[in-house]
Amino acid sequence: MPVDLSRSSDFSSGLIEWVRGKGRILIVAHDNPDPDALAAAFALKHLLWVKTNQEATITFGGMIGRGENRAMVRLLEIEAVPMGSLDLDAFSVVCMVDTQPGTGNNSFPADRRVDVVIDHHPLRPATAVCSWVDVREDFGASATILYEYLQCQDVYLGTKLATILFYAVKSETQDLGREWDQADREAYLKLIPFCNNRILYAITHPRVSREYFFVFNRALENARIFENLLVFNLFSIDNPDIVAEMADFLLRMEGIEVVLGMGWFNGQEILSLRTAGLKLVAGDLIRQVMADLGSSGGHNLTAGGQIAPMPGGGAAQRELEATLTQRLLEILEVPGQRGLRLIPS
Repeated sequence: MPVDLSRSSDFSSGLIEWVRGKGRILIVAHDNPDPDALAAAFALKHLLWVKTNQEATITFGGMIGRGENRAMVRLLEIEAVPMGSLDLDAFSVVCMVDTQPGTGNNSFPADRRVDVVIDHHPLRPATAVCSWVDVREDFGASATILYEYLQCQDVYLGTKLATILFYAVKSETQDLGREWDQADREAYLKLIPFCNNRILYAITHPRVSREYFFVFNRALENARIFENLLVFNLFSIDNPDIVAEMADFLLRMEGIEVVLGMGWFNGQEILSLRTAGLKLVAGDLIRQVMADLGSSGGHNLTAGGQIAPMPGGGAAQRELEATLTQRLLEILEVPGQRGLRLIPS
């Protein structure tokens, strides 16, 4: 059955007319943006340029650290600038993609107005005051929403734009293996014939530094198993994306249903939580685990959070690890026990 595009048609048409003539546009992605955030931002920028001839600037806080993401930005020529380098007063329209006000995972000042929110994460209370809101929790990727806008507005998709959108849907849904909707499947299948396969291969097989393998080894050495739960601590890291990457990898272990990973970056603790099935909702779990410690959010199978400010140093890191592990054991009703090392000493 074809996907109903009426919602995307109405929203994109209204948004285009509202934006027209309003001046400079800012598109805010979440900090340390992933392919979905970058693709959605790039697609929105292209849509507004084609339809209104207005220039938009893509911005983010943090850094683009994961090898695949750096390769994607370089090979597909995605222009995005750090938020700290911008004069935010220079923009008349502010859009957020793949994030929302009040989530804690973007660096846009909380006291500033946000006009447009396009996202696939659970709706946040602060989003309700925005003028234009399209939040679809059932979608697997924000890029899918933008793809529908482009379809509805008859915007031509060149090879690079098609490749950007396809890779976002591919990575966010793990090749339609997790948390996807019929709309994601349709976008995936329609975009793939227009992709540049050479670039896709280069993105999915990036060269990585020697430091990457040091961190990989640290994740294995520090991993502890508590029945079906695995917890690892990377301590100090120079790339916040590495926590989620290691969590995805360690969830592959036989018998593990939940993985919680953490690492200290630039004065804050980065957390990543993964679940292997829908019996345990990752977004709910991480909110319960973090409670009053920081901000968090997520979906059924994936979730993340930040604690800031957070002191560095081994003692503080071990104390936090013990606190979060104990909370998670209580929530999962796993008897208190000493964790079993993944790699025996």
